[in-house]
Formats: sequence, C-alpha cells, structure tokens
Amino acid sequence: MNLAIIGAGRIAQVHAAAADGDPRIALKYVSDIRTEAAQALAAAYGAVSVDADAIFDDDQIDAVLIASSTATHAEFLERSAKAGKAVLCEKPIALDIERTKAAVDVVNAHPVACALGFNRRHDPQFAALKSGIEAGRIGQLETLTIISRDPAPPPIDYIKGSGGLFFDMMIHDFDVARWLLDEPIASVFASGGVMVDPAIGEVGDIDTAMVVLTTESGRLCHIQNSRRTAYGYDQRIEAFGSQGMLQAVNENETRLRYTGETGQLDEPPKHFFLERYGVAYGRELGDLYEAWSTGRTPKATHEDGYQSLRLAAAATQSLAENRTVKLDEIS
Repeated sequence: MNLAIIGAGRIAQVHAAAADGDPRIALKYVSDIRTEAAQALAAAYGAVSVDADAIFDDDQIDAVLIASSTATHAEFLERSAKAGKAVLCEKPIALDIERTKAAVDVVNAHPVACALGFNRRHDPQFAALKSGIEAGRIGQLETLTIISRDPAPPPIDYIKGSGGLFFDMMIHDFDVARWLLDEPIASVFASGGVMVDPAIGEVGDIDTAMVVLTTESGRLCHIQNSRRTAYGYDQRIEAFGSQGMLQAVNENETRLRYTGETGQLDEPPKHFFLERYGVAYGRELGDLYEAWSTGRTPKATHEDGYQSLRLAAAATQSLAENRTVKLDEIS
C-alpha cells in the first residue's frame, strides 16, 4: 500500500515510524504547510515532500493518513474519499456537528476504507478486555468505569484551539465507551471544573471532568478525566458484570517491583500516550492496510468519529446547562 501522510508534527512522526515498521506499507509522500518539517520527516523515511494537491492527483497513492491540524481534517477527508483513496484520519473530523456530518456524508457517497484515529481500540490490553466481555466472562455487563488522566496539561495556545476537554481529550473515552458497551447511548450528564491551572479556565475550558453515560437499556458508564497526574499517564478501565469484573490496568516500563522495610513499590505508569499506546499505533495502521486490501470495515470508522463527537457536544451542553442531555437532542 503506497501511503501519503499529511502533517509533519508529533503524531505524524509516530505514524511515519509505524509505516516504516510494516513491510506491507510504503511511505511515499509527506505534506505539510511547514515545508522544512515535511522535508525532514520525508527524508527520515525515504519519502518525498510534496504539496497536498500532488497527493490527491497521484493515482499510485493508495491511502492518505491525515495528521494535520484539526481545522483541515474534514477537507482532506473529503478529498481523499473523492479521489478513491483509503484514509486514516486523526480525531476529530471537525469541532462542530454540522461540518463533521457533511464530511461523513461525502465519505458515504464515495465508499473507501475510512478509519478514524481512535487508537485505543487497537491496544492489546483493551482489546482483550473487549474480547472478555463478548465471551461472557463477566456475565451481563452492567457498569463501565473509564479513567483517563494526562501527566500534565498542554500549552495554553493548544487549549485555545482544541475545542475543549470533551472534544479534545474525552472524545477518546467516548469512543471506548461506545465500543465496549456496544449499545446506543441514551443520555449524558457532565460535571467539570478547573482544578489544575487557572489559565485553562480563563480561556473558557475545564481541566477536570466526570461524565455519566446511560445506555438505552439502562447500563451506566462513568468517565473521569484530568489534565494532570503526579505519577504518569493514568489509563484504566473496569468492566463490572453480573458474574464478575474485568480490569485493564496501567502499564509500566517493566514489571519490576521493589519490596523492603517500607513496603512494596512498583514502577510508575508509562509517561504519556506515545509510550503507552505505541503498539496500538502500529496496529491501527495495520488495520487500515487490512481494510484496504480485503474490503472489510476498519475497527473505527468515520461514523464512530461522528457519534463520539455527538457525545462530546452533549457533554458540553450538559455542563453548560447543568442537566442531563438526551442524545437525540444532538443531531
């Protein structure tokens, strides 16, 4: 599969490394408005730096990976679909429902293998938890708890353009919730505040949040987010059912444990998402290849991106109005 990457920032570099590690994929082009960054990334992997138009005009390019700024995602997604190229688009498609829905409609009108960058579906531990639920190991799933806390908040300039915590950070957890619950969400209730950095509140965002999702059958999902932890990247899931519980726990660099007079001490969790989800990024790109080569549906699609954005919009409205929002209010 001949691949082109749009974007040359940190996440594009992660994807380029994943492509380089998969013998089925050849990275051909890199495009970014920052020409020097594109040239550097392309040179590192034997690719060529080009402008975006060259990617869509080249019939030899089979797939496009969109890792550019959020404001460009929808346009490049539409252009990829119209050009008949498979696509992996980083989340979110856009920061508003209408623009997202328009892009989804274009993809549906020009069927291509289209994957959304919800890499956590490809994490081995989370995938094992999903398989355990489906196999009935815990009976009927009743409640789901998702904890996701970053080691430190991003720069304020990033916060300003992120769309807010629900759209930027918790959207991953909304997708994981939908994936694990495997049932339509009926309602959303959100609480949040500024407990980490007052500057985040000054630009109109929150840095700490809790959300409760209720499914159509009445199952509950509790999501916790914070922009700061003192001990590393906190990524845990608990699935509780009628016959037991499954837990996905934090991952350390090693399983080394110290035991002494003061007690037992494990290593801290992996520092951040690049370390924690390194394997998942490789599997995510491999999933795109398999979808493109076999015609099957990717594990996370543009429709999943749209539905998770609806949950983010519902949480935002719930926080603003201090009430439970029915998901059918969000079109």
